[in-house]
Amino acid sequence: MITVHSFVFNPFSENTYVLYDETSECVIIDPGCFSQDERMQITSFITDQNLIPQMVLNTHCHIDHVLGNSFIKKEFGIPLWIPKGEESTFNSVPTYSDVYGFGGYEHAAVDHFVEENEEIGFGNSTLDTIYGPGHSAGHVAYVNEKQKICISGDILFYGSIGRTDLPGGNFETLIKSIHTKLFALNNETIVYSGHGPVTTIGHEKATNPFCAIN
Repeated sequence: MITVHSFVFNPFSENTYVLYDETSECVIIDPGCFSQDERMQITSFITDQNLIPQMVLNTHCHIDHVLGNSFIKKEFGIPLWIPKGEESTFNSVPTYSDVYGFGGYEHAAVDHFVEENEEIGFGNSTLDTIYGPGHSAGHVAYVNEKQKICISGDILFYGSIGRTDLPGGNFETLIKSIHTKLFALNNETIVYSGHGPVTTIGHEKATNPFCAIN
């Protein structure tokens, strides 16, 4: 059974997730750790829990979600997997990192490009990849339908949705992704967003002012 542990990192209050199961194997999703203190928080947790990291996964590649990619990759000797459609977004990060106050940002080499519907395994667990563009061109969510878990990145938030005014963003595309992909999940599915508190698919269907359908 998957356990989800979250951290809030960097000035964007970005949610980083460590998912692990009874085998102690884990994946790190959207590591936003940049400061030394943030890096110590996540490494100490992984060490204290005796976890065995398998890979770094990104839901998308805006700067706040990739700041810790290189550190985590090197610290644990694991590969970096990003969505196939996010390569240009990822490779643009070094061109503006200084402007956002992240001098010294270290870019990481990509080891694998995640495809839509790709199944990702760790320990006894699997995550399915759902393509959900709109916030960014190649954004994906990682889902375990049996356990009703969705790591949504910046597609869907508690009472809100991802912004669409950045390169690759499109409001109509994002709403379509939410309605056709995320809202197709069970209403009890817990949504672990890229920012803010957890929510459920059912709650957002009924109440979200941007995309509710009930």
